[in-house]
Amino acid sequence: MKVIAIVQARMSSSRLPGKVLKEINSKPVLLHIIERLKRSKLLDNIVVATSIDSTDDQIENFCKANKILFYRGDLEDVLSRFAAATKYFNAEAVVRITADCPLVDPIIVDTCVAGFLSGNYNFYGLSGNFPDGADCTVYSAEAIFDAAENATLSSDREHVGPYIERNAKTENSGNLIMFENCQDIRITLDEIEDFELIEKIFQHFEISNNFIYIHEVVKFLRENPEMVKLNSHILRNEGYLNSLKND
Repeated sequence: MKVIAIVQARMSSSRLPGKVLKEINSKPVLLHIIERLKRSKLLDNIVVATSIDSTDDQIENFCKANKILFYRGDLEDVLSRFAAATKYFNAEAVVRITADCPLVDPIIVDTCVAGFLSGNYNFYGLSGNFPDGADCTVYSAEAIFDAAENATLSSDREHVGPYIERNAKTENSGNLIMFENCQDIRITLDEIEDFELIEKIFQHFEISNNFIYIHEVVKFLRENPEMVKLNSHILRNEGYLNSLKND
């Protein structure tokens, strides 16, 4: 089965514009994500899915300069963008990655892919009380195509997973539990406070010269609880919650 990672990325984030190309330790966030995904052993390709809006020309130029596969589709209808990219690259399964997760973990990715491949799933993903920013879900191409054809709510079009996960049968869905009581940890990138925390994390592990696995990040933050407070006031999944209001 051909499994690809699709990284959704755009420059026009309302809360932190241009965040995907902001530099952490002299390297753009998007490049951190791509390099970390390349450590995965179960991905056949890594694709950046951006939009056809002129604001995302920078992302296309970045991908070309770094020899990264990319696809451009609808700005707001992310579901159709994913479906088109899935079809274009002949994928049979897709790992959804968002470009606001610069600490994406290849071990989590491979564990999710292995779990997905072990059964007849529409989706299989990280669940439970995991850190915000460790998100990883694998979707079958068929489930993505079905959602793109049938989803009508704006929240379902703006986000890839909700329609699929809401309509999947129990036997066609799988959950991976890898963390306990980590729901207070936020290592995603939406606000300037997120950026400041993630920058501190990268700087710490650069000094120790270790690759940054999320379980090590959790350990580091538990040892430095004051750092967790830097962005603890930010609401989890705020973008999706705002989409629901527009339904």
